[in-house]
Amino acid sequence: MKIRLYLDEDVMARGLTVALRARGVDVTSVQDTRLEGATDEKQLNHASEQGRVLYSFNVRHYVALHRTFLQQGKSHMGIILAEQSRRYSVGEQTRRLLRLIAEKSAEDMQDQIVFLSNWG
Repeated sequence: MKIRLYLDEDVMARGLTVALRARGVDVTSVQDTRLEGATDEKQLNHASEQGRVLYSFNVRHYVALHRTFLQQGKSHMGIILAEQSRRYSVGEQTRRLLRLIAEKSAEDMQDQIVFLSNWG
C-alpha cells in the first residue's frame, strides 16, 4: 500500500502540500484537519487513525514520542523527520519525499522513524 502523508504544523508549507498533491500524493495537513495547537501525541494518534505517516521538523519531540509509543506497546503508521537546521526548500522536500514514497510502502513505515536527509 502507498504511503499517505500527514503534515504537522511544524512543516507549515502550503506550497509543499500543493506540490505533493500535484504529483499524486495523498496528503493532508494539520491545517486541513483544524488540529492546530494540538499536542504532538494527538497529532501522531490522528495521523495513525487516518492511516497516514506523519511528516514533521520536530525531531526531538517525535523521537521521544516514538520511543514512548513503543515502550507502551502502542503503534503508529510511521514518522518522517527533517532537521529544521537543514532549511530544505519546498522543491527539495518534494523530491526527497517522492523518492521515499516510491521506495517504501506504508507497511514498511509502520512504527518506524525515517529521516528525510537519508533520501537525497
